[in-house]
Amino acid sequence: MNETTISACYVSPSFSKEQFIPNHSFLYVVSGSMEGYDGQKKYKLQAGECVLTRRNRLAKYSKLPDNGVFKKIVILFGQDFLKFFFDTHTYSIKKEKRTDAFIPLARNPLIENFITSLAPYFTDQGTIDEQFLDVKRNELLLILLKANPELANILFDFSNPEKIDLEEFMHRNFRFNVSIERFAYLTGRSLSAFKRDFEKIFKATPSHWLVQKRLEEAYFLIEKEQKKPSDIYLDLGFEDFSHFSYSFKKLFGHPPTQLKKSNS
Repeated sequence: MNETTISACYVSPSFSKEQFIPNHSFLYVVSGSMEGYDGQKKYKLQAGECVLTRRNRLAKYSKLPDNGVFKKIVILFGQDFLKFFFDTHTYSIKKEKRTDAFIPLARNPLIENFITSLAPYFTDQGTIDEQFLDVKRNELLLILLKANPELANILFDFSNPEKIDLEEFMHRNFRFNVSIERFAYLTGRSLSAFKRDFEKIFKATPSHWLVQKRLEEAYFLIEKEQKKPSDIYLDLGFEDFSHFSYSFKKLFGHPPTQLKKSNS
């Protein structure tokens, strides 16, 4: 099934290319293993393990090579759904200080039983029948909050990102392949304010700075860490190797593969 599905619950072997989490979601690994990275920490998930991914966070996902069939179940908690749930239940919340994009969830028999109960509701396309979707999402949310009451502080925080230190944020997250609009939103700024503040700090436009920063990182990884160009370009925010190679040559005067050869 294609990862671009808009379904709020699906089973799939693939990941989205977008490195931004627009909605809170529950991710359960059915088989195989995977790794998530949020710019600060790496999180590894094996079959039978699950995690809550937080909205308005940057993240990368990758399947780990374990010679097994990889399959995951993802259930999205959209803002409208969560607001309705919050209005019909009683939870006290406080400001959450954690910034993690991934919140590992302990193994729980209730979660295991819930996962098993989903099987009859999946369609041939790997999505949950819309007639049962909210019933199952309600059930899962009750299970998660019973085991982890503190999740209410995260799930029922409906505010937008606040204005934060732009320089620190960009140095930590320049490797993520997201739009300038996303970066502006996540730093609590309008697009025009983001561009204005950015140029004051970095003396360059966001687009120019991002490309240069990623290429400088690539040069370091190839020369000092002996990395292969083909292994790093995606992790540095480039969408295809030809664009990466062209940009590298334009800045440094030679393609990245030539730098690799000169170090061999």
